[in-house]
Amino acid sequence: MPLARSLSMTSLNGLPQWEDEDLPVEDLLLFEISWEVTNKVGGIYTVIQTKAKTTADEWGENYFLIGPYFEQNVKTQVEFCEPPNPAVKKAMDTMKSQGCQVFFGRWLIEGSPYVLLFDIGSAAWNLDKWKGEFWEVSNIGIPFHDREANDAVIFGSLTAWFLKELSCQFDGKPSIIAHFHEWQAGVGLILSRSQKLPVATIFTTHATLLGRYLCAASIDFYNNLDQFDIDKEAGERQIYHRYCMERASVHCAHVFTTVSQITATEAEHMLKKSPDVVTPNGLNIKKFSAMHEFQNLHSMYKARIQEFIRGHFYGHLDFNLDKTLFFFIAGRYEFSNKGADMFLEALSRLNFLLRVHKTDVTVIVFFIMPAKTNNFNVETLKGQAVRKQLWDTAQSVKEKFGRKLYNALLKGEIPDLNKILDRDDITIMKRAIFSTQRHSLPPVTTHNMIDDSNDPILNTIRRIGLFNNRTDRVKVILHPEFLSSTSPLLPLDYEEFVRGCHLGVFPSYYEPWGYTPAECTVMGIPSVTTNLSGFGCFMQEHVSDPAAYGIYIVDRRFRSPDESCNQLTQFLYSFCQQNRRQRIIQRNRTERLSDLLDWRYLGRYYMHARRLALSRTFPDKFEMEPNAPPKTEGFRFPRPSSVPPSPSASQHSSPHHSEAEDEDEDERYDEDEEAERDRQNIKSPFSLGALPQGKKKQHGEYRN
Repeated sequence: MPLARSLSMTSLNGLPQWEDEDLPVEDLLLFEISWEVTNKVGGIYTVIQTKAKTTADEWGENYFLIGPYFEQNVKTQVEFCEPPNPAVKKAMDTMKSQGCQVFFGRWLIEGSPYVLLFDIGSAAWNLDKWKGEFWEVSNIGIPFHDREANDAVIFGSLTAWFLKELSCQFDGKPSIIAHFHEWQAGVGLILSRSQKLPVATIFTTHATLLGRYLCAASIDFYNNLDQFDIDKEAGERQIYHRYCMERASVHCAHVFTTVSQITATEAEHMLKKSPDVVTPNGLNIKKFSAMHEFQNLHSMYKARIQEFIRGHFYGHLDFNLDKTLFFFIAGRYEFSNKGADMFLEALSRLNFLLRVHKTDVTVIVFFIMPAKTNNFNVETLKGQAVRKQLWDTAQSVKEKFGRKLYNALLKGEIPDLNKILDRDDITIMKRAIFSTQRHSLPPVTTHNMIDDSNDPILNTIRRIGLFNNRTDRVKVILHPEFLSSTSPLLPLDYEEFVRGCHLGVFPSYYEPWGYTPAECTVMGIPSVTTNLSGFGCFMQEHVSDPAAYGIYIVDRRFRSPDESCNQLTQFLYSFCQQNRRQRIIQRNRTERLSDLLDWRYLGRYYMHARRLALSRTFPDKFEMEPNAPPKTEGFRFPRPSSVPPSPSASQHSSPHHSEAEDEDEDERYDEDEEAERDRQNIKSPFSLGALPQGKKKQHGEYRN
């Protein structure tokens, strides 16, 4: 037996490299298979798209993505070309000769990875035959009416066919790593293993099927993880066949991974297997050359949001926009899973606190959650029209005023300000003022909702009475559509909108990872998350005082619903108590955390999973060092020395604290010193050690 090569990782320019120089990296091919390659359905698209550059940097021309062919997606995202690898070309030609349409090109995203796309429709005539073969190897039957599951069988069969044609050309040499994402791609993994292909396989679940269904049904999920009758629950929801596909994929894979520790615990009970590696999700981080450029962007886009507010609240603009904070929640319209129910209840309590303490701060909250609508609300459109009309009137009067002032100054005279505006100007301005009068409250939604009487957000708003009254210090705006820079109401895309807000609030009950708070962090915007989201658990592990860095983690696991809601309310209220300088300091800290979420660091978990798969598939060729996988000891942000800018630590003993206290806090804050310390911390090398096992369920957990 040849000497097994040792697989361990050393870091070079932030990226792990093969330690053994004789290891034939150039002979290995990496394939990532997902239904969301060039096909945006959910968050997996973001994972694959953002990770592509780091993976392409590591694997170069040997990295390929496999997905479904949809013409409307390919037209704008893929540049077709010939496969540079002769083995890949030969396998594609074999499939094409038997009537399957296979496309190859570069995905036009950062990193420009190669993509191989299967036309599902062109192979649909094989469906019954492939369903029969899948039954023979797995005893999983697929009902004819489940279009998504049928497509998964076709896609998986095509993937396994391609891998078989490819591996036949390598004479059994260890040459292929195949990484499958989610159950839609799992059929290909199951068939590859049943055919004993010499392929190292990895399966990643980004969220368990049954977990998402159970949480959406408002079931006490985390407190009863070990109590569920899994087969019964899946059968009652008519997803038993999908659940079996997912579970079989997990148990067939050489390496099983999940995206967070909370999902690892869930998978242990739902799928009856603990993951081998936890692979956190990252983002591509682009740093500005000017350190505070993101602060300038915040000011610019905040001004754009303020313009929208001036129109939406015309006639009721009796609050100071300079002392107005913008909060938002965004994502799929999953009322309970995304925590919109708890957020609304906390807003009601926050409104009470702000009114009782007679604060001059106003909070405007946006709900960016797409729902079924007819069109824009007429009253909302009218508000923007009134705002524009007032702006045009002001500009016209200003121009006339400026011309008269200019002429008077040319003559060496100081104009009589009482005469510089004539009667027509006064009349125009009075008419403009009268046009701002309205006899109704500013609308709580920007669109006409279909079936608004059964809409959970609107029904909760009716129950708690947040109707944008003059006396309310918390105003609510539901925008049931994705943001777009071409919108006549709020002409901003999502990233611009997030940069203009002050706080993102995501008190999710079910969130395997949580890209929304992660995106806020990267843009330097503080956010609220929970210890039931992968992102929240990740930050608790890597930041000793998350709140000081603008990451507020609500305890929804070990507290009752009411206690969690009170904690969220306190976070929001203490954030409202910050002065402007404290918010700027906090945004600086939040933005520095973005290094934690960079794929250049988090990509190493995927690298470890691939090496583990090789060692398990080809133990006579590859072996893992016993001190792997990577842990993150030393990879932790310390508690900042000048803690007061954190809302939780900024609460003063009395509501009327002295300016001297603020000045003292400012003196203790040295941004350059803090930033340098954080930069050194993020560069701390990973130590290698055993992967921590998922914690067993603790008693006293609450469903909320």
